[in-house]
Amino acid sequence: MGSSGIGACPLRGQVDPRLLRFSAGATAMVLAVVLLIVDHARPVGLGLLASQVALFGFTAFVSFQWSLWAQIFARVIWPRIGAPARLEDARPPRFAQFVGFVFTALALITFVVGVEVAGYGLTALAFVVAALNAFTGLCLGCKAYQLIRRPKPA
Repeated sequence: MGSSGIGACPLRGQVDPRLLRFSAGATAMVLAVVLLIVDHARPVGLGLLASQVALFGFTAFVSFQWSLWAQIFARVIWPRIGAPARLEDARPPRFAQFVGFVFTALALITFVVGVEVAGYGLTALAFVVAALNAFTGLCLGCKAYQLIRRPKPA
């Protein structure tokens, strides 16, 4: 991950599956904090939610490998555990990040316009999906990508 050249291309098509779970866990923690504090420290809660929207957007539209969570993983965790046994296609997780971007952006908008129930619901949904991925490795957005991209019979 830290090398230069073609392997460091931000649009590389492969991703470490352990990074995906780490990223999901970090995302779940951020969203849990948002749910806990948005009622009491609204500016901080909305700022955290906005930062998660930005992270989802960067990962979905730019690169998984250059995202904040990937950089922390590459510098802190990866040196301790070494290279993965296998890499996965980055397209399904990037689609999942796009779905997360949509849900959290809608949550942020609904909080800002004062539709609290929708804001909490959308944030809680994003939290549950991220926590499920972190704890079990089941990525619902990845599964949705696979269903959408399934080859059609001739």
